[in-house]
This record gives sequence, structure tokens and C-alpha cells, in this order.
Amino acid sequence: MQKSMLKSLRSIVHEVNAVDDLQSVLDITVSQVLSAIGTEVCSIYLREPSLNRLVFMATEGLNKDFVGKVSMACDEGLVGQVAMREEPINLDDAVSHPHFFHMPGIGEESFSAFLGVPIIHQREMLGVLIIQQAERRRFDENDEAFLITVSAQLAGIIAHAQATGSIVSIDPNDDARRSAKFRGVPGAPGVSIGHAVVVSPLADLYSVPSRRCKNSVEELEFFHECLEAVREDIRALDRNLSSRLAPEERALFDVYLGMLDDNALAAEVDQLINDGEWAQGALSVVMRKHIRTFESMEDAYLQERSTDVKDLGRRVLSYLQSANTAPIEYPERTILIGEELTASMLGEVPPGKLVGLVSVRGSGNSHVAILARSMGISTVMGALDLPFTQLEGDQIIVDGYNGHVYINPSDEHYDHFQAIYEDELQVNKNLEALKELPCVTTDGHQLSVFVNTGLQADIVRSLNLGAEGVGLYRTEVPFLLRERFPSEEEQRQIYREQLEAFAPMPVTMRTLDVGGDKALPYFPIEEDNPFLGWRGIRVTLDHPEIFLVQVRAMMKANAGLNNLRILLPMISGIPELEEALELIYRAHDELVEELGFDLVLPKIGVMIEVPSAVYQAKELARRVEFLSVGSNDLTQYLLAVDRNNPRVADLFQSLHPSVLQALKSIADDAKLEGRDVSICGELAGEPGGAILLMAMGYDVLSMNATILPKIKSVIRSISMEHAKDLLEQVMQMERAEHINEFMVHALKGLDNKHIVPVEMA
Repeated sequence: MQKSMLKSLRSIVHEVNAVDDLQSVLDITVSQVLSAIGTEVCSIYLREPSLNRLVFMATEGLNKDFVGKVSMACDEGLVGQVAMREEPINLDDAVSHPHFFHMPGIGEESFSAFLGVPIIHQREMLGVLIIQQAERRRFDENDEAFLITVSAQLAGIIAHAQATGSIVSIDPNDDARRSAKFRGVPGAPGVSIGHAVVVSPLADLYSVPSRRCKNSVEELEFFHECLEAVREDIRALDRNLSSRLAPEERALFDVYLGMLDDNALAAEVDQLINDGEWAQGALSVVMRKHIRTFESMEDAYLQERSTDVKDLGRRVLSYLQSANTAPIEYPERTILIGEELTASMLGEVPPGKLVGLVSVRGSGNSHVAILARSMGISTVMGALDLPFTQLEGDQIIVDGYNGHVYINPSDEHYDHFQAIYEDELQVNKNLEALKELPCVTTDGHQLSVFVNTGLQADIVRSLNLGAEGVGLYRTEVPFLLRERFPSEEEQRQIYREQLEAFAPMPVTMRTLDVGGDKALPYFPIEEDNPFLGWRGIRVTLDHPEIFLVQVRAMMKANAGLNNLRILLPMISGIPELEEALELIYRAHDELVEELGFDLVLPKIGVMIEVPSAVYQAKELARRVEFLSVGSNDLTQYLLAVDRNNPRVADLFQSLHPSVLQALKSIADDAKLEGRDVSICGELAGEPGGAILLMAMGYDVLSMNATILPKIKSVIRSISMEHAKDLLEQVMQMERAEHINEFMVHALKGLDNKHIVPVEMA
């Protein structure tokens, strides 16, 4: 029985993946479920967001004339109960149930057995999937499990359809294109509102944006010119290989030519172009449909033919892209969207027009995210569910604070984020006067505000915004920008530029921190669980030749300046620290001997970012000059939440009680050993977080340069006494959302016009 269900499930998945429109997906699903379970009725109701009603959208066994025409309230009837309770309901006599609701005309009153399961995507109730039968009986647990599995498959498809306007609304006042929200991870802070420009790599059938063509006749002519060029290429290949391939092997070229026949794939593309789609988009839709068809076939040989279809599609697409020399039109406020954005794609946008970035793939540590932070462009990375190819020209809101993307936002969302955007502009203008002022509380407590850097471009921005030092220089960035390991001299020059620019202010350089979500292209690290694997200090201790070259370059760059501080990442225990210290002392002694003069040994610190280091903070502090907390990694390890995974983004809570308890413990232990303690995670750049960290006893807060003036303004508007009082109350709270609400309220109570009311993630 289970094998049969699994086979049926695979069949459903294959069939729904072979169609593009939602209604076909729903119709296939109810038909296949009906057949797999062997019941008499299967129906799907979808929630209408604008009216908050459940719409009868597909059925096998009931009256199809009512599909899309009738609905019920989300708490009405048994279907409404499933939606409201968000759990399955399994009844042997549905008609006698007090919540049974008779909907005239659809014909369900003669069916007794009822099983309904909710369709939920990322905690949002999207609809209900039900099966019914005339005979009085309870559906068994296998039926229930099967239905739940099918609903989980449907959820993502329905969510995409809502975002792209594929669901036909019964609300006459509802726009065709619905507002939708997608989760990613924060890439660069800020809010931007603009219009989407979808960019894609060459010859990628899965990244072509949907776009209207200006002239269907010219587009058809253009498509067939490219088609003929591909046909000629295939004929040439056939001629060139005629002496080396057997006739049966050369038959593949005939198959290719047959696919390109005007009555085959080309005819389907022609139809879409006639309907107004541009040639690239039309080709992408048709080829992807046929690729899915071949991939869903059970015969292994036919499955393999999907590769041939894919190759053929790429060949045609390549011609379409290379021949289409029309420049991309970038609106005044461009939101660049792509599956994986690159630095070169950013460079194509005319100066002054790029206001936001959204990348389907990548993390907050991706090269493009680092660039975006340096440029001050709000960015969301890892928006996995985003139907990006369908968004060309749509209005987009990028919330880089919380990692959210809003498509065709509602008036409410638009007004909310427009207000934040305008507040940001005013705040940034007002903050310019704070550059030369100290970061000191109203009762005289001095706090140092440093910056996190990685690119050379960060230097000028940081100094212009009043940075008092560098709390984290990411040395892996120069490594990421090269095709090989940089030499000792290359590193020395890079580090010298940083040290000279900020001298005499301190510059904290973290030793190479690769692994996790940061892999060098020439030194790939592939692991099933990279964040718990070979990363940070573990890599460089296993490769002392890399570590020694780097610390030598740092110390040589520091000669005569003496503002270098070395920071060791991912330390999980005393043995790792002692081994790293031994290598640093060895490199120092070698340099003193080589250079012939006494070279100052820089201050050395440990990054506290794994739970084991929290519990040994005192012991670690005794062996170094300072501690620095990496709150992003520490939070993800304490909460068991991958900070780059949008699926669990809501669980990554910087103000979680356990995180605050750990941060307070680290600060206390550092003070007991007489050591300075700093923090360089995102929490340091959040106004509420900055106040709490100061109250805990942190000496230095290090953050992105663009946020620095705002944090300085917040600290200057509060007393240390008030901050400690807030901390005392917060430490008694048990829920992150309560702490967040409390701090938002506390910030509003400050006399500070520089605070933009954006919720902390």
C-alpha cells in the first residue's frame, strides 16, 4: 500500500511540474488524488486574501459548474474548521456534524465520509484539500498522511501563483497582480522602493525574465532567424562528424532538426510571441515545459532525452541573447533581481539608478552582499521562493533590515516603507553633524564605535562617518577577490593601506575565516554541514603555511604604526588558542630576526562565537588582551538556526533571552579578567541592541559604517543609568518578541529624531 502511495505521489509531482498554470495543477491534483485513494470526491478550496474567504477552486466528483464562483468564510463549515484550526479533520458522518455547511448546488450533501487537510506555506494558511465518500467510514491514517504530503507539495506552487497573479480573484475590487511577501536573509541594511529589472546569465533557460515585446511581427522574424542559425550549426556538426560517427549515432542531429521544425517546438514559441511575449521568454517557457515532460517519464532512456532538449534550448537562447543588442532599460529607481547577482551586473546599472538588490541565491556573506553594504544599497539575499522571472517591471520593496521582499505592495505596506525611507533620508542628513562629536551618554559614559570593513572602498566611507577604529577587518575579502592565494607582499600592501588610513586608531584584523558559507573558488570546501565543519581557525591551523604568511604580512604592515590588533575566529577551546598563539609568537620572532629591529607584538584577541567559548570566556581572556563577540554566529549556534537559511529566518532572533544571557556572561567574565570586550555582529548596529550591549559593559561596538552615525546618536540620547534599568527589565523577560516590543517602545520614548522605527529581526 505504501509503495503504491509513493508511486502515486511521484506521479502527481511529475504531472504538476509539467504544467505552468495553477488551475491545471489543481485539476491534475484532484484527479490524481481521487484515483490514488480510490474515493468518490476530491476538492480544493483556496483562501482569497482580499476577502478572507475560501473559494471552491477544483473538484472531481462535485459540480464543476460552481468552480471559482462560490466561496465560504474561513470559519464556516467543515472546510472552514480545517482552515481555522490548521489541522486535519476526519469524520465518518460529516452531514450530522454541527459545523457542516450546506452549499447549494455543488452536490456534497450525499457524501458522509470527510477528510480535510490544510494547505500551509511558511505558516500562512493558503487553502484546504478534501476528500469525501458516500459510505460512512473514517479514512485511514495512510489516506491522511498521503493527503498531508500532497498539500505540502501544493503549498509552494500556490504561494508562487499568488505572487505572480495567476490566481483569479472573485473580488471585483482586487487587482490582477497581488501583493506578496517573500523571506530571504538580510544582505545590506536599509529600505528601498523601486521597479524590478530581472537579469540573468547567458543561455540559462531557467533565469529568463518574462517580458512583453514591442512588436510581435518583428519578434517572430527575429526568432526564426536565430532558429535557422541553430539549424545550420547542427547541419555543420553533422557534416564535421560524419566520418567519425556511425549512422545511428548521427541520427541525433536529425532528431534535433525535427524538434526545431516549424510545426514542432517552434510553433509553440510562435504562439506565445503572438500573444505578446518576447522571444527569449517564449522559448524559455516552451523548452522548460518539454524538459519537465521528459524528466517525468519513467523510462530511463526517455528521461535522458531531457538533456538533449535542454541543450537545444540553450543553443537557440544563446543566439537570441547574442543577437539581441538592445540595451536594458533601467528605471530611475532600479531594483536588480536575479538568481545569483554578480558584481558585473551591478556595474551595468547607470550611476544613481540602482537602489536595491534581491538575489535568489547567496548569503549575507556573498561578494555581492559585501559590495552592497559598502555602497549603501539595501539588499536581500537567499530569497529562495521568489518567482523572479515573472517580476520584470513590478513594483518592489526591499527591506534589507529584516530580509523581506514585497512584490506589488499593498497601499498599507507602501505607505509604511515609504515613511521609513523618508525618515532614513532625513536621519542621514541630520546625522552628518555628529561626525566630530564623541559617542558619550547623557551622564558621561564613553563608548567606542568602530566599523566592520573588508573592501578598500569602506575606508573613505568609514572615516567620513566618524569611525573611531576598525572592530573587524575581514581579511578573507581580498582572498575572495582573487583567483589564487595572495602572496605575503600582496597581503602586506593591502593591510598597510588599512592600517595607515585609520592610524593611530586601532584596526582589528581577523585571520582568514573561510568555510561555512565562505568558500574560496581556488580552495573549495564542500561539506554536508559546513557551519559545524572545517572553518575559521580550524582551516588555518591545519594549514600553518597560510596562517604564518598572513600574520607575517600583518605584522610587517604594522611596522612603525603599531595600531594592529589580531583577532582569531572560531576558537572553541584552549588548545586551539594556544596553538595559534604559538604560531604568532614564532612568526614575530622570525620577523625580528629577519628585519633586524624590534617589531612590536600586536594585541591578540579571541572571537567568541561558539557556545564552548562562552563557557570558557574567563580562561580564554587570561591568555589574550581582548575578547570580541561575533554575535551573528553565536546566535545561530545557540539557537540552532542557520542565519543564511530563509526558511528559518524568523527563528534567528538577536534579542532571544538565551543570546542576551550569553552576551552578559561574556562581558562579565572579560571584566573579571580586566580585559576589554567588543562586539562586531549585526546586534551592535541595532539601536535597541546597542543600548543593551552598552549596559552589559561592552567597551566597543563595531558595525557597518552606514549605521554608525545612527548608533552614535542613540547613545548620545540616553543615560547609562537608564540603559542599565532597561537591561535589568529585559533580562527578566522570557520571549524575544516581548523584548523586541519593549525596546521599540523604549526607543520611541527617547528624545531622538534620528531613530527610524524599523523592527529588529
